[in-house]
Amino acid sequence: MGWASTGEGELEKPDSLICQAAQRGNSSSRMEGKACYLNRPKVELHVHLDGSFKPETIIHFAKRRQIKIPADTAEELIRIVSYNEPLTLTEFLTKFNYYMPAIAGDREAIKRVAYEFLEMKAKEGVVYVEVRYSPHFLANSKVDPIPWGQKEGDITPDDVVNLVNQGLREGEKAFNIKARSILCCMRHMPNWSLEVVELCKKYQNDTVVAIDLAGDESLNLEAAPGHRKAYEEAVRCGIHRTVHAGEVGPPSVVKEAVEVLKAERIGHGYHTIEDPHLYKELLNKKMHFEVCNVFTFMIMDCHK
Repeated sequence: MGWASTGEGELEKPDSLICQAAQRGNSSSRMEGKACYLNRPKVELHVHLDGSFKPETIIHFAKRRQIKIPADTAEELIRIVSYNEPLTLTEFLTKFNYYMPAIAGDREAIKRVAYEFLEMKAKEGVVYVEVRYSPHFLANSKVDPIPWGQKEGDITPDDVVNLVNQGLREGEKAFNIKARSILCCMRHMPNWSLEVVELCKKYQNDTVVAIDLAGDESLNLEAAPGHRKAYEEAVRCGIHRTVHAGEVGPPSVVKEAVEVLKAERIGHGYHTIEDPHLYKELLNKKMHFEVCNVFTFMIMDCHK
């Protein structure tokens, strides 16, 4: 279930986009076997922009901005951020500290990573993608605290959304792909969430289609009413809602996402099966679970 807006408030089903791509005559999509699958038009609904930067771009901006990161080449950076053994989610997320300072707070870099993201997705055969990110994590002005140890600058969360939108629009034209974005609230930063929903409202007809909540699932909503208020406003304004829940947290986090935040989709949600009643309820509601198989295998193996 994708949330592609036609620009007039109506939704275009991703299935129709796949059919359109197939009709454009992609002969490789008709091959048999594994190659056929890999070359078929695809829809991707759960992917993080800040986990999709090209290593070469990170190195370029780190050197140009004279920002010290623990690698001098793309190959070194790949070795540092890659992993072959299972990691906890916390261990995985610490890898963002290595490279986010090179991109955050730079207008050209933010626009470029959005553009290059669509270039990469088009090469993978993706015809429709919903990419998510936290505007605050790429800002260095009017954000408290300023992330990644940056000095205060002049790029606000609003500027970030505008820059990402520019990159996505240019990438759509250049690579014949349709892209929409989802703005993330962060569980440990409830003071950001009301601004996130306001940005969703402002850019609702300019790539942004939904709001998300990501981060440490052990932080409950009662202790962070900012998230609940943001989602209540999203419901009131007709903004679509997804929530990271049940990735490493218990089924109760999924239940909270559905009942309190009125989530229409669940990011991951694997631990839902530990509550048979909840699982059956969501199955009957045809709840969409955004499943990320390879990543999940590596992370969940550490949380058994």
